[in-house]
Amino acid sequence: MAQSDTVTRILDTAEVLFAEKGFAETSLRSITTRAKVNLAAVNYHFGSKKALIQAVFARYLDPFAERLHTALDELESRYAGTAIPLDALLEQLAHSVLEVPAERHSLQVFMKLLGLAYSQAQGHLRRYIQAQYGETFQRFVACLRIATPELPDAERFWRLHFMLGTVIFTLSGLDALRDIADHEYQQHMSVRELIRHLRPVVVAGMRAPLPEDDGSALS
Repeated sequence: MAQSDTVTRILDTAEVLFAEKGFAETSLRSITTRAKVNLAAVNYHFGSKKALIQAVFARYLDPFAERLHTALDELESRYAGTAIPLDALLEQLAHSVLEVPAERHSLQVFMKLLGLAYSQAQGHLRRYIQAQYGETFQRFVACLRIATPELPDAERFWRLHFMLGTVIFTLSGLDALRDIADHEYQQHMSVRELIRHLRPVVVAGMRAPLPEDDGSALS
């Protein structure tokens, strides 16, 4: 069923304000004022601010999870019981991200939101994502484990999050980075070209030698 104009307007406004100001700093009143709806409309359609935050993420994560699930089906069929190569796995992940049909805003906005989900205390959001999309993400991690058997599980965990951090930082600051590349290096780069340059960096990071244990630890 198509969303009502009111629901779409609330979601469009909320995702922009959340990306600009953060979750805690964005009040429902600021959302309703910019969206030109009353507070009762937010309460009626979403019930709470937490539910609204989850709905904003669902607009991106629903199609992303569906596309990634289908992509993993295709990869498993193509490699017929053998390990999916790391390059192919990360390539497909990148394609699934780029193909997400953001409704009115951009991949850059979503990456800012994803960065905020990591940096701000949003336990309800992590629980929601785990409940709604955990099966697909766990399936990807299982394929990643097979593709990187040399990595201990804890090391793989850190490298996966280093990779996500790199992608989130790069794509959330896309306008500024492309402006620098344009003015200083005369390099005009599309998002797809950027991903092509980013892919070997994250692949190399996942394949890097294990760090040596020097017997010291930072607390």
